[in-house]
Amino acid sequence: MHTKPFGRAIALFVVSIASFALAGSWTVALATTEPGLGTALSFAAMGGSTVTNTGPSVIHGDLGVAPGTSVTGFPPGQVNGATHLTDAVALQAQDDLTTAYNSAAAEPPTQDLTGQDLGGMVLTPGVYRFSSSSQLTGPLTLDGQDSTNAVFIFQVGSTLTTASSSTVSLVNGAQGCNVWWQIESSATLGTGSTFRGNLMALTSITATTGANVPAGRLLARNGALTLDTNVISVPTDCATSAAPSVGPSASPSPSPPGTPGGGGATELIAAPPAGGGSTTGPGGPPPSVGGAPPPATGPPHASPSPRVPTAGLPPDVTTPNTGRALAGSMFLIVGLVLAGLSILVSGRRMPRPAL
Repeated sequence: MHTKPFGRAIALFVVSIASFALAGSWTVALATTEPGLGTALSFAAMGGSTVTNTGPSVIHGDLGVAPGTSVTGFPPGQVNGATHLTDAVALQAQDDLTTAYNSAAAEPPTQDLTGQDLGGMVLTPGVYRFSSSSQLTGPLTLDGQDSTNAVFIFQVGSTLTTASSSTVSLVNGAQGCNVWWQIESSATLGTGSTFRGNLMALTSITATTGANVPAGRLLARNGALTLDTNVISVPTDCATSAAPSVGPSASPSPSPPGTPGGGGATELIAAPPAGGGSTTGPGGPPPSVGGAPPPATGPPHASPSPRVPTAGLPPDVTTPNTGRALAGSMFLIVGLVLAGLSILVSGRRMPRPAL
């Protein structure tokens, strides 16, 4: 009996299977489908019914509402992009938002976090499911593990609530454009909190005083978007992130009767002129929003509100997409080689049948 060679063949076979499993586990995190926002990519903030602002909020990106028609609070709020009120652009962006929302919801979860607080967690790429509400109390760190293509999807079956001063931080290649929050009800961002990622809520979104989104979007499908002294900036860390369109809406919708100029939905020209810091509406001189505004052109930047300290946050580190994918490929190759060796050894050492 050739027991030792046979034992070696079994050992090689087990190691090869382990290599296959490890390679697969390293590849799954990179295989999650990235939801695409389509024409909604340039929007930093969007409401379904209304958009209401209090205080000097700053939107670095486009602002829109559809199918509702009401946007209030600009000024004193400022939009460094275009404002689309129930025009063809806003309606198409809502359609594309719905597609992205459904795509994120359809991804198979890799981990169930129901009943757990996101605060204090360090999460790697994957799809995280909450069957009901989700809470964020404290810091949440998303670790891209040296991949700029790392995708994080959070599927929340009810509401998302972040506590005051809570944070979402990105490290080791994680990027705001690749973080997705799919909320089946409404979301509330706590006072002075720092949030990152594309927040897509079926109903409404409320950003309380000083809640900032330095790399992400607040997109409400059916309900209201409520702002209060917030800074929201579309992500600029991914090549697929579109710069906000600067200037007036390209396709204003026909105005319903009974509104100024024979129209209904008022198209706000939100980008301030080069010599001033104002947001204009139809008719009359532009009202000043006070202070020195950010430039009307160029890429948006993530400027934190003075109310929110950010010095203690880890930086958003972007590193090449190398180590993780390469290691997965190496484990796969090793698994194939070991599997072949185990078959070869076992075949050559099998006892020959007696003649």
